[in-house]
Amino acid sequence: MDAFVTRRSQKRKTSDDFAVESHEESTDIKLAILASLHPDIEQEMLLDILLAHDGDVQATSNTLKSPSTPRSVKKTANNRIAGQTSLRAFAIDPSSGEPSPKKPKILSKKGQTLHLYDPQDISEHTPCTIIHNFLPAHEANELLFELLEESKTFQKASFKLFDNIVSSPHTSGFYVGSQKELQEQKDDYHYNGGRISDVRTLTPKLEAVRGRVQETVNSAIEEHIRTHHGGQKPRHQPSEPWCANAAFVNCYNGPQESVGWHTDQLTYLGPRPTIASLSLGVTREFRLRRISSFLPSSASDNPDPNLQGQVSLPLPHNSLLIMHSTTQEEWKHSVSPSPTLTPHPVSGNIRINITYRHYRSAFHPKYTPKCHCGVPGVLRVVTNDTKQANGERERKENRGRYFYMCHAGNVPDPTKKKCGWFLWGDFDQDGNPRV
Repeated sequence: MDAFVTRRSQKRKTSDDFAVESHEESTDIKLAILASLHPDIEQEMLLDILLAHDGDVQATSNTLKSPSTPRSVKKTANNRIAGQTSLRAFAIDPSSGEPSPKKPKILSKKGQTLHLYDPQDISEHTPCTIIHNFLPAHEANELLFELLEESKTFQKASFKLFDNIVSSPHTSGFYVGSQKELQEQKDDYHYNGGRISDVRTLTPKLEAVRGRVQETVNSAIEEHIRTHHGGQKPRHQPSEPWCANAAFVNCYNGPQESVGWHTDQLTYLGPRPTIASLSLGVTREFRLRRISSFLPSSASDNPDPNLQGQVSLPLPHNSLLIMHSTTQEEWKHSVSPSPTLTPHPVSGNIRINITYRHYRSAFHPKYTPKCHCGVPGVLRVVTNDTKQANGERERKENRGRYFYMCHAGNVPDPTKKKCGWFLWGDFDQDGNPRV
C-alpha cells in the first residue's frame, strides 16, 4: 500500500477489547483494526483520519464515534477529490472531544508516499497551491477539445542522457504570444544545447485563459509570501509581476506516458521562478520530493529521514497547480506511470497539461553568458545532487549558489561534447543579473 502513517506514537493499550502496540504495528495492521471497528468507512478515509491523529488508533476510533465527525466520511461513490474534507476536520482534542486547533503534523516518510487531496493540506505541506474547478466547466471542456486536436501534431523531445540519445516519454508543444516572440524563439533561444523549430503562437482559447491564470498566480504569490514567508519574499524571488508569456503544453496519452524526476530549467526564467500548471482530461498523480540539500537539519548532514519520502497530489480535470518560488530549486517533481486510470468523458485516458511560464526580459539569450561552444549556458543551482570538479567540500560550501555551465553536450548528436565551461552566477535580491 502506497501510503503510511506519518509518525509513531507511544505504546498504549486501546479500549473496545483490542490492544495495539502503536509504536510497533504497521499501517496495514492499524487500518485492519479500524476497518473491523468501522466497516462503513472507506479505507482511504480511515487512512486520512489516522494521519491526522499521528497514527494513534484509539484517537482515530474515538473521532469516528464522535457526533461531530462530518457525514462525508461515510461511504459514497463520488466523494474522493474535490469533496474531500481537510485532515484538520478530524483533529479532535481527546480531553474535550472538541475539534483541536492544533495543526496535524504530516510527514513524508523515506521510501514511501503521502497522498494529499485537500487544498489547504497541500498548501501547508508542499511549496504549491492548488485550485480545483479553476475555469467554468464549459470553458475547460472547450480548451480541452482544442488542445486534443493540437496534440495530434505534438512530438517527443530528444536529448542526450549519459551519452545515449533518448526521447521524452510524452509529447509536447511550445507556445508564445506573438509572431515576434515565435521568431525570437527560433533564432535566439537554445534548449538542451540546440534550437527548436516547432514553436507556435497561443491558440485562441489558450490566449483567452492566459489573463485569468496570470491574475490568479499573482494573487497566489502574494498570499504565499504572506502565509509561508512572514511577508518577506525569498531571496532572489522576482518582485516584478508574474507574466504568463510562454506555455509548454504536454500530452500524456495513456497510463504509461510520464515524466521522470526533474526540476525545470532556470536559464530563461531566472532564480526562484513560479510556474502555473493547468490540468485537463484524465486525472494523473503529480509527485514531489525534497532535494536532500534542503531538508531540515541538512546543514549538519543529518536530515530527518521522515522528511525524505515523496508527496503525491492527484491533479484532476480543470485544476490549476501553482508551483511557488522554492519548488524548482528545493524540490523535484514527476508524473509517474499509472497502473490504472478512470477515463475522462471527453479525453478518455489522455491528460493535457499546460505549464504557463514567465520568460523574464533580464534573461533573454542576448544577456545569457555563452560557453566556448558559442551557445547560451544553462543556469543551475548547487545542491547535493550537483557534481563539482572541486569535490564534496566545495559542493557543501556552495549549496544554493547559481552557476552557468555548457549545455551543448545535451544536443541529440553523438559527436557533440561539452566544452567544460563554468561560470558562477551573480544576482541581486530580485534575482536579476548584476551588471
